[in-house]
Amino acid sequence: MFAPSYWKRYFEVFEEVKIVARVRPVAEASPDWVRVNTDRISVEPLPHYIGPWEYLLRRQRVLNSARNAFTVGDAVLFYSASPPALALRNKLRASAYPYGVYIIADPYDVFSPGAVRSKLRPFFRWSVPRQLRSLCYGASAAAYITEAALQKQYPPSPAAYTDHYSMAELPEDTFVEQPKTFAPDRTSWMLVTVGAMSQLYKAQDILIEAIARCTQQGLDLKLVFVGDGQYRPMLEKQAAELGIGDRCLFLGALTAGAAVRQQLDRADLFVLPSRQEGLPRAMLEAMARGLPCLGSTVGGMPELLPSEDLVPPVDVSALAAKIREMVSDPQRLSEMSARNLHRAQDFREDCIQDRRTAFYRALRQQTEAWLSQHP
Repeated sequence: MFAPSYWKRYFEVFEEVKIVARVRPVAEASPDWVRVNTDRISVEPLPHYIGPWEYLLRRQRVLNSARNAFTVGDAVLFYSASPPALALRNKLRASAYPYGVYIIADPYDVFSPGAVRSKLRPFFRWSVPRQLRSLCYGASAAAYITEAALQKQYPPSPAAYTDHYSMAELPEDTFVEQPKTFAPDRTSWMLVTVGAMSQLYKAQDILIEAIARCTQQGLDLKLVFVGDGQYRPMLEKQAAELGIGDRCLFLGALTAGAAVRQQLDRADLFVLPSRQEGLPRAMLEAMARGLPCLGSTVGGMPELLPSEDLVPPVDVSALAAKIREMVSDPQRLSEMSARNLHRAQDFREDCIQDRRTAFYRALRQQTEAWLSQHP
């Protein structure tokens, strides 16, 4: 998901990067996979698990691996309030060791109905947001992917260094030079959505149902799915049962960069009716390609799109109606393209680099200050 080019941003402040993450052994690597570890980037593997039951089976090994991944002298940055993160946080708390957080999603939305299919979902929806608030409040440095949305739900300590910046990597070649234009006599449309299928956070099931309703009303639509995961067979079956199997193309996971951009450039409309989001990187990349976008009113999407380009989450009727409204107005799509391309300029790599580097530098200085007091 993140090639070495993503992790190199840390080298502006740090000498090395240690990624603590779940690792799943496979018999053979896919030819389009990109190796992430280098002489300056290492991976500290956690036992792999998906969902609460697999986690419970491996719980002790996961927690021990997370704690053992830390070495005094590391600058620690958490991306979530996962069990491994909380285990390491508790270890740091005993000595008041500083740590930073980067908040990219709201777990209250992550565990919304339909997003995660588990009997424990209501418990996690109650407990994980509380854990994340505690993680944020105890951090000495806190950064957020949104300008304001996540800060309201998960406020930092008043004494913490705080800022916001996107995790999206939008270098110069991400952007097209001109927005798209749509002929007034267009009658067929290609839609695209990008997102993992390990859970239904991106609401691909809702999108399939909305597309089925649109085609029943006479619209000529095709839908491309970029992404893979355990729910892909279920989604393919759903499309077939609704009679749109031939209109839905499941491409699986594509390497970030040119392969994804190629699909974005072929499409007429990017749709992301998510149940939860931070600030969706996939949508930002679509906007940088001048693609009209339709999203839901969760997370930071209202910071990217105007209200007329948004629908409530998990509302099939509203989503189908909005798709029909948009593709019935090519002039509107052309205007959306120009507006999105202009808005994406705010997320160019050179626009966010200084803020991101200042955050990393603050975390390093806090860590060095603690080490100087604990020789």
